[in-house]
Amino acid sequence: MVKVRLASRILEANEKIAERNRKFFQDKGIFVINLMSSPGSGKTSILERTISRLSGETPLAVIEGDIYTSQDAERIEQKGAPVVQINTSGACHLDAHMVEEALGDLDLDKIKLLVIENVGNLVCPAEFDLGEDAKVAVLSTTEGNDKPMKYPLVFRQSQAVLVNKIDLLAHTDFDLDVLRRDVHLINPELKIFEVSARTNEGFEPWCQWLAEQVRNKAAAV
Repeated sequence: MVKVRLASRILEANEKIAERNRKFFQDKGIFVINLMSSPGSGKTSILERTISRLSGETPLAVIEGDIYTSQDAERIEQKGAPVVQINTSGACHLDAHMVEEALGDLDLDKIKLLVIENVGNLVCPAEFDLGEDAKVAVLSTTEGNDKPMKYPLVFRQSQAVLVNKIDLLAHTDFDLDVLRRDVHLINPELKIFEVSARTNEGFEPWCQWLAEQVRNKAAAV
């Protein structure tokens, strides 16, 4: 019982800060996505491709979450996007307070899209609201078809899912029809984008959707 009460207090405290973040983003007209996946699915590679596609059209910045190292942040910086690294030093997810503290290192008056790349994990990140507008899940064809049914919360809460490494589809047992069926059983409104970060295949629909969300958020201010 003590553990349950403690978890409840942690989530309640996080929710208060997340709402503060959300109000801040709303006032600034910044569309924010929380990018989540298991390790190795290709989140950072997808983000690199997305930055290249939106460069010059949609000013954006990145908050990069990792347990240790700044390797992914360095990759993003090379693409020309402002980036802030958060190292959780063992924690399996970002929380709203970490994001709030990182915002001070970004010039938010110059951006319209903020991408928060969460720690590689399909469990904890889904439980912590960061103040984002949309959660976006990434999975890859090399991971198999079982992720949606094993980790339904992340897919239930997401607005979109990117299926990465479709260039490897012929070399795996992954079944796109099964994936579509399973994720829509969990979340009928979930948008599915099939992409390859290696070959650049499928990025146009994803980036068009993303740009539309940014425009709608800016217009609502």
